[in-house]
Amino acid sequence: MNSFQILDAQELQIKTVQAKSQAHTINCDILIVGGSMGGVAAALSALKPDANGNRLRVCLTEETKWLGGQMTSQAVSALDENWLVETTGAALDYINLRLDIRKHYLSMASDEGKKQKYFHPGNSWVTRLSFEPKAALDAIDGLLKPGIDSGALSVYLRHKCVKIETTTKIDSSGQNKIEAKKVLCLNLENEQLIEFSPKIVLDATECGDLLPLAGLDYVFGQESKEDTGEAHAPAEAAPQNVQDFVYPFVLEMREGENHTIQKPDDYETLRDYRKFSLLGFKMFDTAKRENKDGTTSELLPFWTYRRLIDKDNFKPEFYPRDISMINWESNDTRDMNFLDKTCEEMKELLQKAKDISLSFLYWLQTEAPHDDGVGRGFPQFMLCKDLLGSKDGLSLYPYIRESRRIKALTTIKESDIGAQYFKGTRSRHFKDSVGIGLYPIDIHGRQEPGAAQATKPFQIPYGSLVPHDGDNILAACKNIGTTHITNGAYRLHPIEWSIGTACGAAARLSLRQELRPWQIHGDEKLLKTLQTDLLEDGNPIFWFEDLPLDDPKFTQIQLEATWQETRYAEDSLSCNSK
Repeated sequence: MNSFQILDAQELQIKTVQAKSQAHTINCDILIVGGSMGGVAAALSALKPDANGNRLRVCLTEETKWLGGQMTSQAVSALDENWLVETTGAALDYINLRLDIRKHYLSMASDEGKKQKYFHPGNSWVTRLSFEPKAALDAIDGLLKPGIDSGALSVYLRHKCVKIETTTKIDSSGQNKIEAKKVLCLNLENEQLIEFSPKIVLDATECGDLLPLAGLDYVFGQESKEDTGEAHAPAEAAPQNVQDFVYPFVLEMREGENHTIQKPDDYETLRDYRKFSLLGFKMFDTAKRENKDGTTSELLPFWTYRRLIDKDNFKPEFYPRDISMINWESNDTRDMNFLDKTCEEMKELLQKAKDISLSFLYWLQTEAPHDDGVGRGFPQFMLCKDLLGSKDGLSLYPYIRESRRIKALTTIKESDIGAQYFKGTRSRHFKDSVGIGLYPIDIHGRQEPGAAQATKPFQIPYGSLVPHDGDNILAACKNIGTTHITNGAYRLHPIEWSIGTACGAAARLSLRQELRPWQIHGDEKLLKTLQTDLLEDGNPIFWFEDLPLDDPKFTQIQLEATWQETRYAEDSLSCNSK
């Protein structure tokens, strides 16, 4: 009889489960464990039919009750993106997802709101699109519905992977490869077990949960300079220094009302530990900051930083008040890594993270300075308990910035993407590129001076998705072959989506060609087949600012730029295709 002790992170409960009967077995072609943004994208990609209209059998499991990861269950629905995201800087399916989110709101928009070229429900200044997480849930359901209706896709919410049965193979070079044969998942609602028998497994969990269960090599936290050769890595590795995680929450502005929550038990301790502050920002007005170089920066209002709903965008009968999401440095949980901890330790750390967020809310309501410098506290901020699907008003699952990371065929390092290392417009060129991304190296937590830095437009090399010791397993979320430093640029919404899309396409190609995903990596013909498949579906693999995804020559130009010997338009993001 099998016995499992697991942490149900959504309910923050430790469960000890005795398997009372034989697990039900489900055979599938591709099993995607984790309904993150990468997991959803992988499912859509894996479901693409062949020339005869046949689809593979795909199963998708998710620990929480919501699909969508950081844009839904983790409540970061003010998207972290790049300046070309509306046109050429993201995958077509991701762009369409954003369009579907906007459509969710348009019938409720005010006349002024409808005049916007790209409707932005929250008009937040950190992003080009912010919205309520449930709008993304509806859009995701719409994207997955055809696959579910056809019977090709089965979705298992509230299912957590608890065990993987593996075998070890030896490839032609003598390298050991781990094959996942059976994957056991627990239904967190009724404690029933399901055993999946897949041909290929994609780890799209937020924390790389399959890596230890399958016995794959992995790392988390800071590597040393000796490990990676990175200029801003520390002299000694610090595996427990994982990027901060956080429980975001959502507030509604209710002028003239008092919605102050009960004072958290450890409020003063947590307030002083995290040094609660607006960091020089004002709540509703702009502020000025004097920089060390003598220049002055304008700081936009805190309230509109990650605002999800700007009431002026809507007819008053739909949204009479502003709604804003709070994900700020003060409520980040720092120096409290919960990876590879016992269930008891994990529960304690996640509870502490919840307490920090609730304490920051109490500080906002009672101690945050008024813009005029006279009063303190904003009791009119009401915690919205009906928007995030949780009982306490915090996100269903913590926002995860750093996962366990595979030891991959290709590890992306600081010198591969940092702007300081490149004279031209793009970062390092990877011929095995399967996607693109652009975001600064953004590290929340303790770091070496200079580690957080600007990047040039970069690519996602296929080798970074492939564990060096995996036979039929791919990394499809934040668990790819990055370092602690470069993870800070690859963890964002559109990049994770492209990672998942590439994994779904690679799994599909592997099964139809009767090979293993790692065999694609060293084969130019297979790589070009994979890249062509991605490109035909509107997934750019090379950076251009003026090559529309629907350009008749899109695939041809993208492949040519990726495989040519010399760099394409080294001093420009233009393709000059017209």
